[in-house]
Amino acid sequence: MCPIKITVYYLSEKLADMRSFLTLVICTICITLQINGQVSDAPSRSEGKGPFKRLIIRGVTLINSTGAPPYGPVDIVVEGNKITEIKSVGYPGVAIAEKSRPVVNPGDEVLECEGMYALPGFIDMHGHIGGKSQGTPSEYVFKLWLGHGITTVRDPGSGNGLDWNLAHKTKSAKNEITAPRIFCYTTFGQGWDKPISTAEEGIAWVRENAAKGADGIKFFGAPPTIFAPALAENKKLGLRSACHHAQLEVARMNVLASAKAGLTSMEHWYGLPEALFEDKTIQDYPPDYNYNNEQHRFEEAGKLWKQACQPGSDKWNSVMDQLLALDFTLDPTFNIYEANRDLMRARNAEWHKDFTLPSLWKFYAPSRVSHGSYWFEWGTEQEVAWRQNYQLWMRFVNEYKNRGGRVTAGSDSGFIYQLYGFGYVRELELLREAGFHPLEVIRAATIKGAEALGADKEIGSIEVNKKADIIIMKKNPLSNLKYLYGTGTLVLNDKNEEEMAGGVDFTIKDGIVYDAKKLLEDVKNIVKKAKEE
Repeated sequence: MCPIKITVYYLSEKLADMRSFLTLVICTICITLQINGQVSDAPSRSEGKGPFKRLIIRGVTLINSTGAPPYGPVDIVVEGNKITEIKSVGYPGVAIAEKSRPVVNPGDEVLECEGMYALPGFIDMHGHIGGKSQGTPSEYVFKLWLGHGITTVRDPGSGNGLDWNLAHKTKSAKNEITAPRIFCYTTFGQGWDKPISTAEEGIAWVRENAAKGADGIKFFGAPPTIFAPALAENKKLGLRSACHHAQLEVARMNVLASAKAGLTSMEHWYGLPEALFEDKTIQDYPPDYNYNNEQHRFEEAGKLWKQACQPGSDKWNSVMDQLLALDFTLDPTFNIYEANRDLMRARNAEWHKDFTLPSLWKFYAPSRVSHGSYWFEWGTEQEVAWRQNYQLWMRFVNEYKNRGGRVTAGSDSGFIYQLYGFGYVRELELLREAGFHPLEVIRAATIKGAEALGADKEIGSIEVNKKADIIIMKKNPLSNLKYLYGTGTLVLNDKNEEEMAGGVDFTIKDGIVYDAKKLLEDVKNIVKKAKEE
């Protein structure tokens, strides 16, 4: 799922010097908000305390991403924005001996968290920073992310424009705004006023993109004579890449072909079943199919995995082995398509009432124009097909992880009834459904994302000398991932009464301690004000 409008240019058949060619160029991928103007700038930071000269987080149980089981209590020492000490200070159920703790010096900030849980900050590998057409200001999006413990976001497409994204990346790095760390991937061809129609032009654009300071490139596909050289040049320059293999080009370069050409990660699952075809080379489109009719597009996509080879077959294993050998990353974004398998559930999620802006709710509504609003007539048959689609998709992803492949967590929120932050937690639940152990889910959400970004020496785990990106919460998310939702989750208390329990208590990003629940209260006030207006 991507917030895109695709303008397709066909270069007419041209005869010259005995050459004949017909080239399809996806020359302009306009994120919805680019078409309608940039989203508002994030205001200067007024939230959060720190970074401190020295911060001591005391008494937590550590749930890390290194493969270690939870252990604690531990005290974590942070100096500025770096973790400088992690010290085991006792045993569960036994009073902590003060002499075993790091010394508290005058001027130190102490966060008493005995009985709470600490995790690395989450990394959302598919996060779009709002949109003017959706009415989602950047402050709203950033606070929803941080309120759910998301301290780093990869924006695949830089839909507000690369200059806007880079400016906010810099502001976030300096902690001038309340926002996660941002990695900017630019849509291939973005910023040029003409289509990229040759390999030379593609290479020139890649070099220009790198010179501007982008972290990578987001592709939707292109003719192989352009796509492959662009990928090779991008890799040569040391940048990473992602691709949503759009149906307009996937028959010419599927996931395996693009990975061999230098692509480092894929989005969603487009292009993967196509690499697994045995009895065909093109998706089984019905005669009346029209790509611009999104009900056609997504209804037929729900039948695609059944057209691939059988799990465990020679073809299945061959494709998986080749992707593993290429150190390729899967970022499945299961959550963004969940409405396809249960529309009622997605529409009636309990957070919509307080956290979804009315303009965004209108954007979600059925429409022949708004991307991802294809509910013309969505019923039982479509949902059943998508549930079966998920079973095969999840099987591939889980097996890829089991065989050593890198799988990350991304949300692509802001579309199809998936809300920023909340959609990311749902992604973690769906990784669990796919077969991931809860500790493997946390690993996908943290260190695996950091590896895919080339940032695992700085973020992705709670270790000495890494940046202080830490989530602290009262409830144990390994026992129930729903505790991560900003609303909490429904429980029955000792008085036999319903109540909501959970939610992140503190999100620490770069050593700055944010009250996560206060950030979400700010979001509720933004929504309340919008409804009043």
